[in-house]
Amino acid sequence: MDRRTFLGTGAAVVAAAGILGIVETAQAASTESANSEIKPLPKPDLNSGKPLMTCLKERQANHSPGSGELDQATLGALLWSAWGVNREDGKRVIPTARNRQEAAVYAVLSDGVWEYLPKEHAIKRVLAGDQRARFDGAACILLFAAPEKDRFAAFHVGSMYQNVGLYCASAGLQNCVKAQLRDTLKGELPLPPEWAVLMTQSVGR
Repeated sequence: MDRRTFLGTGAAVVAAAGILGIVETAQAASTESANSEIKPLPKPDLNSGKPLMTCLKERQANHSPGSGELDQATLGALLWSAWGVNREDGKRVIPTARNRQEAAVYAVLSDGVWEYLPKEHAIKRVLAGDQRARFDGAACILLFAAPEKDRFAAFHVGSMYQNVGLYCASAGLQNCVKAQLRDTLKGELPLPPEWAVLMTQSVGR
C-alpha cells in the first residue's frame, strides 16, 4: 500500500468513527430524553369514592390483580393516595418522622417505570420499556422506596400501601402488597445511596 492510499484509508476510518460516534451520541441522547419524560397527572377528585367505613369493610388483598390499563385519572388518584401533597405547606397524605419526607414511589407501567413527583403531581420516566412481566404482570406495580437503615422507613411505607389499599377499595380496584420481588430493579432505579425498594403493591381492575 503506497503512502497516498494509506492516508486515504486512514481518513476514511477516522470519518467513519466520527459518524459512528455522532450516531451513538444521538442514540444516547434519545434514550436519556425518553427516560426523563415528565407527564402531569389529573388532580384527584376529592369528592369521589365510597365512605371511609365502607372502604375499611371492603379492603382486601387479591393475589391476581387484573392487567387492564389504568386511565390517567385513576393513576393520579392512586399515586396521590400514596404520597401526595394534601396541604399548602407541602405536607403529605401520610405522616413522616419529623416531616423529613424521605421516601419515593415508582409506578411500573406498560410504557416504562415512572417516579411520582408529589409537588408537581406528575410522573417522570426513569426506565423505558414494559417491565411488568418481571413482577406479576399487573396493570400497575407500585414500588415504595426509602433509606434502608432508617428506623422509620417501614412505618412510612406501611402508611403508603395502606392508603393505596383504601383507595383501591373505594375505586373498585384489586391490589396486593408483596415483598418477594422488591429487588427486581435493584441497581436500575435512580435511588440515593443506601436507599432500597422495601415493598411493592400490584394494582389492577
